[in-house]
Amino acid sequence: MWASWDTHVNQANILSNLLDEFAKSIEAFRRDMGEGMEDVLLLTMSEFGRTAGENGNRGTDHGHANIMLALGAGVRGGKVHGKWPGLAREQLYEGRDLALTTDFRDVLGEAVSVHLGNGNLGAVFPGYTPKPPGVLERG
Repeated sequence: MWASWDTHVNQANILSNLLDEFAKSIEAFRRDMGEGMEDVLLLTMSEFGRTAGENGNRGTDHGHANIMLALGAGVRGGKVHGKWPGLAREQLYEGRDLALTTDFRDVLGEAVSVHLGNGNLGAVFPGYTPKPPGVLERG
């Protein structure tokens, strides 16, 4: 079932159901893959973040930074990777959004080079040189 993640209104009532469905779908994928998960790397991300504070409609508006989740082969799990900028107003981007600390291309670049074995990241990310954040074990 498709549901909107655009939670400008009544986010608390909507988001817990969306996250539950998201978690269950990832678990179902992991279960269906069985031993094949040893060869699978699953990365999730969104194209935009949400504001750190609630708007007047008890939701959040489009923001700057977001999170990525990693599951599967070679993931150095059980921890949050990256820097935590904090939620104090002076720590927020433009006083409202979580500050960006990791470029998504760094995580994807690490996946391409470590998991897929493609060291030619210049062809994958023209004009950008990914800096691996250490999400994956190097083996």
